[in-house]
Amino acid sequence: MSYAIITGASKGIGKAIAEELAARKINLILIARSEPLLQQIATDLTKRYGVLTDIFPIDLALPDAPEQIASWIKEKGYAINILINNAGYGLSGSFERYDAAAHADMMQVNMTTPVALTRLLLSELKSHPKSYVLNIASAAAYQAVPGLTAYAASKSFLVSFSRGLRYELRNSNISVTVVSPGGTDSDFANRAQVSEKAVKAGEKLNMTAEAVAKQAVDAMFAQKTEIITGFVNKLGAFLVWLLPKKLAEKMASGIYSQE
Repeated sequence: MSYAIITGASKGIGKAIAEELAARKINLILIARSEPLLQQIATDLTKRYGVLTDIFPIDLALPDAPEQIASWIKEKGYAINILINNAGYGLSGSFERYDAAAHADMMQVNMTTPVALTRLLLSELKSHPKSYVLNIASAAAYQAVPGLTAYAASKSFLVSFSRGLRYELRNSNISVTVVSPGGTDSDFANRAQVSEKAVKAGEKLNMTAEAVAKQAVDAMFAQKTEIITGFVNKLGAFLVWLLPKKLAEKMASGIYSQE
């Protein structure tokens, strides 16, 4: 009996993806920091959809988190054919507002943990007739974003990593998809400490986490390479490509800068 792993499953897009998969009768392993939230979600999904669930509470900023997760999965004997690297967060404001440790923790969650977890579970994923890796990036991946500098760069990394890995695995049973949401009704703005100005600028364009989750899961099972959710976000990425980089960066800074 196979399971899907979802990191960052206690809130926002991760929680919505868990619901989307549970509705499709897919068993779940939910990973995030908060044990009470995970247990509540797991119990609810099992009750409503009849799927098997388990949880593994852990801080994904810990350098050995991927090894702990992989060891626990092996110990439990779980068969994994879907890996969803959803966990991620940003640090809003000037780069020097945060110390090196804060930046390192964010990059660990956004980049190092997804890479390590994918590598550690690759053999398991290859052991099934069909397996999927879904990485959740961000529309911020398509340009430099002053005020979210390291976050945007980390998501650019995730897009590039996903595309490269997909090509490497093109003749295997594993399909890799990367999904880049734009503004979403989630806890991102709170944790990133995004300015009120930026929050208000995005309120009217935000997608629901449920809408993003459905598009993401549909793209994964359709074995698409890369999607940006929502027409406005697709248009924004196109305009960023079209405009001079300095102009795009100036516009982004006007939204996210807290100076």
